[in-house]
Amino acid sequence: MATDRLGPWPHLGYAGFQLGRASERRAQTPEFLRDPAARACLIAGETVVLARHGEGLDAFFDVAHAGALGGRLGEACLLGFDGAVPHFVLPLHAASAGELTERSDLLLTDLRSIAVEGLVPPDQVGELACAKALLSWHARRTFCSNCGERLEVGEGGWRRECPNCAAQHFPRTDPVVIMLTVDGDNCLLGRSPRFKPGVWSCLAGFVEPGETFEDAARRETREEAGIGTGAARYLASQPWPFPMSVMIGFHLEAASRDIVIDEVELEGARWFSRAEVAAMMADRHPEGLTIPPPMAIAHHLIRAFVEGRDPPTG
Repeated sequence: MATDRLGPWPHLGYAGFQLGRASERRAQTPEFLRDPAARACLIAGETVVLARHGEGLDAFFDVAHAGALGGRLGEACLLGFDGAVPHFVLPLHAASAGELTERSDLLLTDLRSIAVEGLVPPDQVGELACAKALLSWHARRTFCSNCGERLEVGEGGWRRECPNCAAQHFPRTDPVVIMLTVDGDNCLLGRSPRFKPGVWSCLAGFVEPGETFEDAARRETREEAGIGTGAARYLASQPWPFPMSVMIGFHLEAASRDIVIDEVELEGARWFSRAEVAAMMADRHPEGLTIPPPMAIAHHLIRAFVEGRDPPTG
């Protein structure tokens, strides 16, 4: 297939983080919060607050404004710096978020919708992904897993410290492999019961302790679809803040063809020809089948197969 047939390659969702992380300066967070130029986003669980500016939307507010909207300044986490301007995330109580829903100058939505619909620029989507994952970790790490003492927040939200046993706890990221198995002009796609009707995608699963990414990709493919695989080729990765993972994308070389699905994980798996997948991407498959949206890494792995080229890097 000609490489321009599907148009420009779409941006990979949640991968647009461009701030300088400045990890060596995180202890100065209280000082940075007082910077009149500082900006902050607001997140309450799955809800993100966006500001309306004419026809556009913005995920970031002046810190004072964000605090006035209910953002908890005492729990601010430093995301990084846009040049000299510090960016933060402020957690927001669900009740406070509820009070904002009727305001015409705001839009309350979720991070998936923001990425799928392209509501804010890619760099802001990347910052929101970091912010949401960081707050998800804090919500799950209130007490020390070593001694049970309530933890204190340090390093601008990038560490929790135990005042009793001095244990330090750091944000976690759970690695997940996602892979497209290829056999010549055919590829293997599966359907989870959680998918929208008609959507088929790559297989995926968590990496286990003591396992390489490549071995995890082969194991998950065998467990979910009964397909043996050989060579594994890395293509791309994607932050996935649901709640705090990173997706590591591969193409696998098929070593067998007979499918035996794990019915707990999948409701179906089948081989698709390159032409069929191209039709799915163009929303013209005769069965009405389709693939995940362009913001998802699965879309990029599948498109790479259809076009016979790797996704753009960076």
